[in-house]
Amino acid sequence: MTTRKLETADAFVVTDLPDEVPAAGIVRSAPKVLVDGASWLARSQTYQFAAFGRRAGGASAAVNARPEDRDDAVTAFMAELAPELAAGALLLEPAKGLSAEQADAMRAVDPRPALWWDHRHDLRGAGVAAAVATAVAPDGATVAVEGFDEAGPALVEALAARGAVVVAVSTPTGTLVREGGVAADELAEAWRAHGPAFVGELGGTTAPGDVLAVAADVLVPGSKVGVVDHDVAAQLQVRAVVPGGALPVTAKALAALRRADVTVLPDFVTTAGALFAWPVDGPEPTLDGARDAGAEAITAALAAVADHPAGPLLGACELAERFLVTWTDTVPFGRPLA
Repeated sequence: MTTRKLETADAFVVTDLPDEVPAAGIVRSAPKVLVDGASWLARSQTYQFAAFGRRAGGASAAVNARPEDRDDAVTAFMAELAPELAAGALLLEPAKGLSAEQADAMRAVDPRPALWWDHRHDLRGAGVAAAVATAVAPDGATVAVEGFDEAGPALVEALAARGAVVVAVSTPTGTLVREGGVAADELAEAWRAHGPAFVGELGGTTAPGDVLAVAADVLVPGSKVGVVDHDVAAQLQVRAVVPGGALPVTAKALAALRRADVTVLPDFVTTAGALFAWPVDGPEPTLDGARDAGAEAITAALAAVADHPAGPLLGACELAERFLVTWTDTVPFGRPLA
């Protein structure tokens, strides 16, 4: 794991494997982003590539800047990294704290296909929905979504397409619970109109954490790293935890949930749907082709570790590590757990 501090901005880039290995991951911006958290996000991305046979490493970058200073800071960040970005040695996906204009600037120098940029949220949601279907019989299964964000409408639509019923969602502003389920189109319209504040507009509570106490078949957590810790694990009323974001479950929570016979799936597998819009070789797929390929590959990867004696998450870690040792001498130390 290497952390490089930039010279022209208060920013850094973490890469998980040696410099000659292509690296990809997210870039965030806030007044202060911690290197430790970024390092674990890079590790999760490394394991995602390895789980699906990709010879690439994880990356995670951050621009430390207040909102009023962010435009200049991100511009300097992009300029300093321009040679690596243009060469495809470093691929960065805009995440929290970056504007639409800044995202467009990253897209302009990124070699990944338009399908990935235009539909990565849709494909990620389709992959998570496929993972939910492996954890429980999807027809009529109830799902609580923690951390509903810009990718939330696509996720809920994909879950509904598989027959699941979304009974609760949370955003940073609160939690909406409906025992009979909330329709995908209603959530999508509310998100477009109000953003995260839609929860209050639809009659929800003002406590985001309320979603973690909802009785459902599946919890899809994704708001932040470690959101499901051992205290949260003790209050969950679900049969399975299917991550919708990176590293939502801590090591202590995983142990507690295993004792409670709650299935915890690996985040680096469940969130991999967008990889399939970005082929290693061959022609660019269609949207339907990428969606089907992602669902098939995620389902197969989860099936391969479903009966692992240590559970599917640690089983998937072993699966990824077996691939890593076939092509790099630098196998990361420390598995992707918060």
